[in-house]
Amino acid sequence: MGLQQFEHRLERLVEGTFAKAFRGQLQPVELGKRLTREMDLHRAVSVRGLISPNVFEINLSPDDFERFGSFLDVLAEELVDAAQEHAQSSRYSFVGPVEVTIAKNSSLAKSTFTIETSVSEGEEILSGSVVLEDGRRVGIGNVPLTIGRLEECEIQINDTNASRRHAELRREGGAVVIIDLSSTNGTRVNNALITRHRLNNGDVITIGATTLRFESN
Repeated sequence: MGLQQFEHRLERLVEGTFAKAFRGQLQPVELGKRLTREMDLHRAVSVRGLISPNVFEINLSPDDFERFGSFLDVLAEELVDAAQEHAQSSRYSFVGPVEVTIAKNSSLAKSTFTIETSVSEGEEILSGSVVLEDGRRVGIGNVPLTIGRLEECEIQINDTNASRRHAELRREGGAVVIIDLSSTNGTRVNNALITRHRLNNGDVITIGATTLRFESN
């Protein structure tokens, strides 16, 4: 799903100005496919489950680097989204924020590229917190937080109407999003049923009969 969304977004982005640059040449979606394949190849098992690399350095040939030109920043942002979406669908976790850099390597031939991956915790920066019903606060940092009935969930709730793994909170850039994990009874924000929602300060999250409140920094 993540790669399909990535490809559709890139198709829209390369229309017009970028269309000729990519015709018959290295396609942006090829980078996305290789990046997600590297995530699968280099995943590791930890007490938190499957951990994926979160830092990706992509090296392009001089010709391709120049051809992508001003599109590089947009492409890097789209690749970050593709990595996050693939992690969600594959149930991978990151130990730090996802970072994608694109550089030029003069030793590479046209239409060839390399991707180097690593796992980096990075600097822990909290983007807000969730206030539980008992008044406790759980900060939202680099690592996504799962909400559900299972003991291994970072936010465990004792609610028979909640699924075992009900929803996930994750940071995307400077924002925090909540994602429903195909729960049985759904996830609501301010009484509206959601599948994925960018949270704003004061939003009320309802899971089963349990309510949580999001507070931004």
